[in-house]
Amino acid sequence: MNRELIDKICNAALDKKAENVVVIDIKDMTVVADNFIICSGTSKTQVKAICDNIEEELSKQGIKPYRIDGYNEARWIVLDFGDILVHVFYDEDRLFYNLERLWNNGANMFVYSE
Repeated sequence: MNRELIDKICNAALDKKAENVVVIDIKDMTVVADNFIICSGTSKTQVKAICDNIEEELSKQGIKPYRIDGYNEARWIVLDFGDILVHVFYDEDRLFYNLERLWNNGANMFVYSE
């Protein structure tokens, strides 16, 4: 796990009041990535602000996402940092898709707090 990068992403999300920030280690479950970071916002504006801040803070370190999907709709935005996929949800959509239930094996998820 790239703990330093995870910390930077999570702290950037929390700076914009992201809710329920969780990190899920998925490296033994798929080749897609090593970790998911999942968080949510209470409005589309906040969802975009969370993503913008993550992108801005990491760009200061020379780190840019390979791809960003869902930004225009701002209901479920995915930032692809290679081994780490960041999912920023609008609250209602997070409940509907419930990625935590799909990827949590009971020992691979932790709630992130500052």
